[in-house]
Amino acid sequence: MTHFMVEFDLPTPYSEEFLAKIPLQKMVVDELMEEGKIISYALSMDRGRLWMVVDASNDFEVLDVINEFPLINDMHYSITELMFNHAGAIQVPAFSLN
Repeated sequence: MTHFMVEFDLPTPYSEEFLAKIPLQKMVVDELMEEGKIISYALSMDRGRLWMVVDASNDFEVLDVINEFPLINDMHYSITELMFNHAGAIQVPAFSLN
């Protein structure tokens, strides 16, 4: 599989309809992360941009992922195939017998 960066421009200001869809968006993202389709998901401090790394074979699979988003019709996006995506490993604390 290959990783793709998807950059979203969010509408400003947010409409009431947009705000109402955010909880459903979060549920969909959480599901896709559990499935391993979304590797990371980040929102800028000003809430105007969103970045997501997707694990997919091609652009069409990325589109399948983002088309599941309840907010997709309100966001503009661009997709970039990544050469690599280096992320720190999650550290699990050592088990102690004490």
